[in-house]
Amino acid sequence: MNTGFIQLNNSIIKCKKCARLVNFTKKISKKKRKQNINDTYWGKPVPGFGDRKARLMIIGLAPAAHGGNRTGRAFTGDKSGNFLFKCLHAAKISNQTFSNELNDGLKLNSAYITNILKCVPPNDKPHINELSNCSNYFANEISNLKNLKLIITLGKVAFDNCIKFYKKSYLINKKYIFKHGKKYNLPDGKILIACYHPSPRNVNTKIINFKMMKNLFINAKKIL
Repeated sequence: MNTGFIQLNNSIIKCKKCARLVNFTKKISKKKRKQNINDTYWGKPVPGFGDRKARLMIIGLAPAAHGGNRTGRAFTGDKSGNFLFKCLHAAKISNQTFSNELNDGLKLNSAYITNILKCVPPNDKPHINELSNCSNYFANEISNLKNLKLIITLGKVAFDNCIKFYKKSYLINKKYIFKHGKKYNLPDGKILIACYHPSPRNVNTKIINFKMMKNLFINAKKIL
């Protein structure tokens, strides 16, 4: 196991840099929704997970209030995750069509999943300083993934903040526009692909569908 990841994930889980997020996370963990009333919530920052020799990184914005914040794993135990993993399984990136809990047997094939922000923000709207506080964790995840070749961002906010990180790190002024399926070459040699977020709202309004997302992942694998 990569000791760099062990130290990094321990630091993420123990992080208390953002008082607003710490308080909100505790509030959700105590005031549970009805269908999860008997569950013990994770209630801490949520680290990334997956294959630590991954060539692909998949990035969302933040853990879901009753998904990752409850289960302790990104895109796990919520509707966005349910849709995402059906697509990942169809593209042979995951070994199963679901991600329900930490010990459900899920394995990723050369892929690593994380969020730009490690804590759930109120109304899914993080503050700039909160994103800034988390940016070092994101930077360390990228540096720890020694074989990383491709990044897929789920949603515009994840895309914008990934680009912001690269612009700050490499002092570039190139314009990057979010468009589903759009591919960009990053200054460190990696490739970035923008993807719509697999949220229930996007799925229900048909902004994204199973075929679109499955095909994006299948085409992404060809790059690897």
